[in-house]
Amino acid sequence: MGERPLSNMLKNILLWVVIAAVLMSVFNNFGARKPSGAQLSYTQFIEAVHNGQVKQVVIEGNAVKGITTAGQKFITYNPNDPHLIDDLLENKVEIKAKPPEGQSLLMQIFISWFPMLLLIGVWVFFMRQMQGGGGAGRGAMNFGKSKARLMEEDKIKVTFKDVAGCDEAIEEVQEVVDFLKDPSKFQKLGGRIPKGILMVGPPGTGKTLIARAIAGEAKVPFFTISGSDFVEMFVGVGASRVRDMFEQAKKHAPCIVFIDEIDAVGRHRGAGLGGGHDEREQTLNQLLVEMDGFEGNEGIIIIAATNRPDVLDPALLRPGRFDRQVTVGLPDIRGREQILKVHLRKVPTADDVDPKVIARGTPGFSGADLANLVNEASLFAARANKKLVDMGDLEKAKDKILMGVERRSMVMSDEEKRMTAYHEAGHAIVGLNVPEHDPVYKVSIMPRGRALGITMFLPERDQYSASKRKLESQISSLFGGRIAEALIFGPEAITTGASNDIERATDIARNMVTKWGLSEKLGPLAYAEEEGEVFLGRSVTQHKSMSEATARMIDEEIRAIIDRNYERAERILKENMDKLHMMAEALVKYETIDRDQIDAIMRGETPPPPKDWEDNPPTGKQAADAEAEAKGKQEAPAEPSGGVSPVGGPAGQHFE
Repeated sequence: MGERPLSNMLKNILLWVVIAAVLMSVFNNFGARKPSGAQLSYTQFIEAVHNGQVKQVVIEGNAVKGITTAGQKFITYNPNDPHLIDDLLENKVEIKAKPPEGQSLLMQIFISWFPMLLLIGVWVFFMRQMQGGGGAGRGAMNFGKSKARLMEEDKIKVTFKDVAGCDEAIEEVQEVVDFLKDPSKFQKLGGRIPKGILMVGPPGTGKTLIARAIAGEAKVPFFTISGSDFVEMFVGVGASRVRDMFEQAKKHAPCIVFIDEIDAVGRHRGAGLGGGHDEREQTLNQLLVEMDGFEGNEGIIIIAATNRPDVLDPALLRPGRFDRQVTVGLPDIRGREQILKVHLRKVPTADDVDPKVIARGTPGFSGADLANLVNEASLFAARANKKLVDMGDLEKAKDKILMGVERRSMVMSDEEKRMTAYHEAGHAIVGLNVPEHDPVYKVSIMPRGRALGITMFLPERDQYSASKRKLESQISSLFGGRIAEALIFGPEAITTGASNDIERATDIARNMVTKWGLSEKLGPLAYAEEEGEVFLGRSVTQHKSMSEATARMIDEEIRAIIDRNYERAERILKENMDKLHMMAEALVKYETIDRDQIDAIMRGETPPPPKDWEDNPPTGKQAADAEAEAKGKQEAPAEPSGGVSPVGGPAGQHFE
């Protein structure tokens, strides 16, 4: 692969050298030659002739070249003087004549044709550039060439040691590596390697990393392309690129072809508003033929990744094309610990860093989330001019990812702070007094993102299902903030801060009735309508309907679930009014309280101050004034980096 680009480069250099030489010869031919000798005016020349100072002249057309009696050369030009020859003869000047220099016939032809040849050359050059200039996949006219990028086996440094948290997936793909290394082991027993492996899982779980590790372990060429790279604006381009990709892969067999986000080209055929014959379907048809058509592609293993397997065409998923589907799910606590160890190897850490503790506090995090957590922690440590990343930096990074970045510059009035404190305290107290609810991780009235306050519930272990009791407890805790506002400030003072709480509680109740069969009145039936979008590979006409009486019963059941959990939350807050006041006062004073302080409040004890809390810290308007006075002395808080909230989420969203 390295010799061909080098030869093309040498050809281009040689072509440019020839063009430059021709242009220089032409310009030299047109350019005026530097005269030999001094240039005299015609008057000076005639005076010199009359004074007998000219010994010899050579006449070439209008040019008169001569030598003086002192041996100096000169040149002048005859303005068609008819008496010049007589003057020269009278003064005994030796006269010689030469015909004017003319261009050769070949040069005359070349000069006359040069403009047209130049235009043709420029046109050919640009056409070659548009068609790729001999390079694969380049040029505006090179639509049908594959955009797959080849990574040589010696350039892939990723191995299975760099992949953690998905041991089952690695076991599934290990056979591919073993076959590529020693195919006779399987062929002796009549076995054949899977032609295709489809890796399915949520974003950020390591599907692409596993594919690179397979190529790194097997030491074979690795082609990588995205599903969106096939289809362009011109008809037939996608199918042509598929053919070209497999032709390139055959030349490098055995090899691996990795197609990322294959759902961009592999969706159900005949779906959507465009009918059953569009460019994407032609591309998919060609892909199906190349993967398992009349001609086999021995030694080519297709690995694809997607997080939308439900929209893929069934013909693409059958054995012979994608023989094996590997699910790469979110890591469990052991997998998170292994992933953290992989990423923590790259940063200097203090002795108090315990990956097991971090893994226990990050349920639902993907591998990408954990990598981002370690990176954010290293940034926090760098801002504080630390030499090592400690556990406090990792906790700050986790809070930033889960709850968003703190908006310390936002000024809140004392009344708003008090309202927000009671709202968040209501969420926390109800959540602590209902069964099967996730423990309260942290409560804060420090504005983060769009929320003025956040109550974060964090499960202690990985959860894969939810009971009816747990779902109803979530609904009760969601209404805790609104009820606390009504009990303390009166029904007329309820704010819009509970809008997100109401929306989430209604969604849970509706799903309980229509999707999960948790309604005793309606029974275990699914009433939820299909919400498949037109362009997600589903048919427009796929839907379910229900009668008006059933819809009315559904609304009544949702109302009943909401009402009984609202009443339960109100009863809990009235029974724990002293704890509600104590927690709200702690929030106003400290702004953020953690699990230890919350447990102390629930025991009826005065909560201790946070570990990193300073006495009487400036907050709200005081913080803004202090910042204006001491500008430059304090470190700016971290800016938001687009961190996701994989678990939990703010119990109460307050919008300005």
